[in-house]
Amino acid sequence: MAGNRRPTIKTVAARAGVGRTTVSRVVNGSHLVSADARSRVLAAIRELNYVPNSVARGLVTSRTDAVALVIPESASRLGSEPFFAALIRGVSQALADRRTQLQLMLVRDQAEREQLTESVAERRVDGVLLVSVHCDDPLPAMLEEMGLPTVLAGRRDADEPLSYVHADNAGGAADAVRHLLGLGRTKVATITGPLDMDVGRSRLQGWRTAHREAGVPVRETLVEAGDFSWESGRDAMRSLLERVPDLDAVFAASDLMAIGALEELRRRGREVPGDVAVVGFEDSPHARWTNPPLTTVRQPVEELGGAMVRILANMTEPGGQRQQLMLPTELVVRESSGRRG
Repeated sequence: MAGNRRPTIKTVAARAGVGRTTVSRVVNGSHLVSADARSRVLAAIRELNYVPNSVARGLVTSRTDAVALVIPESASRLGSEPFFAALIRGVSQALADRRTQLQLMLVRDQAEREQLTESVAERRVDGVLLVSVHCDDPLPAMLEEMGLPTVLAGRRDADEPLSYVHADNAGGAADAVRHLLGLGRTKVATITGPLDMDVGRSRLQGWRTAHREAGVPVRETLVEAGDFSWESGRDAMRSLLERVPDLDAVFAASDLMAIGALEELRRRGREVPGDVAVVGFEDSPHARWTNPPLTTVRQPVEELGGAMVRILANMTEPGGQRQQLMLPTELVVRESSGRRG
């Protein structure tokens, strides 16, 4: 090699004429590789004298004492949504107790996905904590194929095979809507999260469940999609008011969207909770300081991060098994919805 540089997975892939993922699968013993591709990769490894990091460290231990927290979102979103900050705190504390290093990785494009692939192939981390999972996200399947222990925050759907931890999204949403219906509200709208995420679909399911239980017709005109951001909450509230001007309550599937809805209601001269009651989901620090303070569903985000670490630690031990865990939620009633009685 020129300059005696140590060959990398990228140079092996180029020599073999395959992708980095294929090299990773060969290195990690995956069966999801054709015989021809495997032969070419092994030949390239021999020619280049490629040695994965885990082997270069010697066979004394296969552990790196490092874990990757992978978030397929933009840096601006990471900084603006309280959920991510709370999750990172929970993960960091749990890893500190285990003297394990945290590597935070944003995966926003193909180049960053390839960087993650290389880290996995060279075993620079013992496992991955994957956050913000969408149905069509290729990362969970890629990590599973590579044989790296992985725990999801949330799940892709109800049949998720990987380990995951999530809050009781459907149950928490149903509690929020039961609260509003119990206060005598008759036209309870909802601003959903992204419907290509289980969390978005589950919170919408909770809205529907509470209506059915109360014998109240489910009106699709009262449903508007958002993406968990403040802006989407504001825009969704505007659309709902234009479509159903006499609605008297709204359940937003995140606190940020609820805050956006409050802003739009204020702009239109609607009083909260007098004209329209508002409930969010998360119980972020912002919820206490809105005007009026926000009724919301508390989800234990820091505990969720800690539980992910514990499950991953178990999976990296001999005989460790996949686990799936749902954490309880709690309705926190404040002034934005009014109070019973």
